[in-house]
Amino acid sequence: LITGDSGVGKELIARHLHIKNRFRNNKPFITINCGAVPENLLESELFGYEEGAFTGAKRGGKAGLFEVAHKGTLFLDEIGDISEETQLRLLRVLETGEILRIGGNRMYPVDVRVICASNKPLLHLVQKGRFRMDLYYRLSTFKLTVPPLRHRLEDIPLLLDAVLKKYHCSKKDLTQ
Repeated sequence: LITGDSGVGKELIARHLHIKNRFRNNKPFITINCGAVPENLLESELFGYEEGAFTGAKRGGKAGLFEVAHKGTLFLDEIGDISEETQLRLLRVLETGEILRIGGNRMYPVDVRVICASNKPLLHLVQKGRFRMDLYYRLSTFKLTVPPLRHRLEDIPLLLDAVLKKYHCSKKDLTQ
């Protein structure tokens, strides 16, 4: 679980964790912003669906992101925005390593490393009854908090050097 303000680079850290895992780094890194997907679509995106599960479902069904990320990493950004129903389904996947597509009756095994991020204090959401405690504890077995740049001013020269190098510039190329 990676926490921190918006814009601190939580997805970059998740991607770095994926790359540094020698067993998964050549497998998919799939990312979804849970807060940006309407709730009625989020479950079908994560877990997939079978043909005929709902009006407009693709012929043959569709694999969800858990299946697409099999053997790799699934990054769930803004995890604090998901509904209680989706929280229950996510908890089930984390406990069993299997997903059930919407409208399906067959379990699909998935081996996925799940990294989540939130700019909301999830423990506060747990206390308010808006986030499941059991899911919170499942997700927070390894927790990283990324401080905003305003609290790590010593990083600014390093970041500036990296940007200048990326764009083949020097400090004297900068204008006021």
